[in-house]
Amino acid sequence: MSTGNEKTRRQRRKFTAQYRHEAARMVIDSGRTIAEVAQELGLGPQLLGRWVKVEKETMTPSTLSPDEREELKRLRKENADLRMDNEFLGKAAAFFAAKHQ
Repeated sequence: MSTGNEKTRRQRRKFTAQYRHEAARMVIDSGRTIAEVAQELGLGPQLLGRWVKVEKETMTPSTLSPDEREELKRLRKENADLRMDNEFLGKAAAFFAAKHQ
């Protein structure tokens, strides 16, 4: 006999190791908060936070100098900003293309 609870339960989503890695790197490399990235990806912040923690634990200590690490951090943030700008410009172009049809 069914109680109807089966319909209200949410299906557990499964994520590949590659997806978890890339989502965690979005937080680590961009300097954005876990909450921001989680909302963007449609994830719970606690889940993404666990992925970030695991990713940070698996990162090997770097042989880069402090200056190189700082530059790498700056470049990763710049790269993330440029990706967001590019995504925005693509959406704007699509909007104006649709508007002029």
